[in-house]
Amino acid sequence: MASPPTAPLADDPFARKLRGFGPTGSLAALIVLAVGPLFEPFGVIPALLWTRRSRTPWRELGFVRPANLALTLAGGLTLGIALKLLMKAVVMPILGAPVINQEYHYLAGNDLATLNMLFDATLGAGFGEETVFRGFLFERLGKLFGSGAPAKAAIVLGTSVLFGAIHYPLHGLGSAEQATMVGLVLGTVFALTGRIWSVILAHAAFDVTAVLIIYFNLEAEVAHLVFR
Repeated sequence: MASPPTAPLADDPFARKLRGFGPTGSLAALIVLAVGPLFEPFGVIPALLWTRRSRTPWRELGFVRPANLALTLAGGLTLGIALKLLMKAVVMPILGAPVINQEYHYLAGNDLATLNMLFDATLGAGFGEETVFRGFLFERLGKLFGSGAPAKAAIVLGTSVLFGAIHYPLHGLGSAEQATMVGLVLGTVFALTGRIWSVILAHAAFDVTAVLIIYFNLEAEVAHLVFR
């Protein structure tokens, strides 16, 4: 038996409420933001469910087929790796961050823990965090404040500060500073392109590079590449 036809967008009151900024839409946004950072790699599910049930086109979250797949892959991976090396070798030493990240030093030479962390870095951080903090939040705030240059700049700044703030309770000031700056870079790329796959790849490459630096016990060497 054929399933009943899907109601047109204009005839779906609940979808309209989810896309709006009344109690239903606001509560949905709060759930997405509350669940996302706490339950990686599955915290992205509420954002995906919201997108589907609100009948928001996926392209409005940046999920657009790449015009050039090879260029998207190369650009995203290069940006992520270069950004991590820049942060570790230049920015974080200037900010006085410790050379060794004690919170994750248990990964050094630890095969199983590193594999688990690599999975989280790609699915949870790369795909999940970018879908929530770039795709979902940029769509919501763009609908609220508009798509002009001042609004986009404010959205990049606001989402970056929020992205840094959620890292502070669990990982401390250094992680919050780094996350804020990474958010500024990735947010700017997303604001300029409107495409999310490159920033997903960049975020995943950033975190994978960070994990591998720790696994191979190279933190001190990378941190002293510029400042001895």
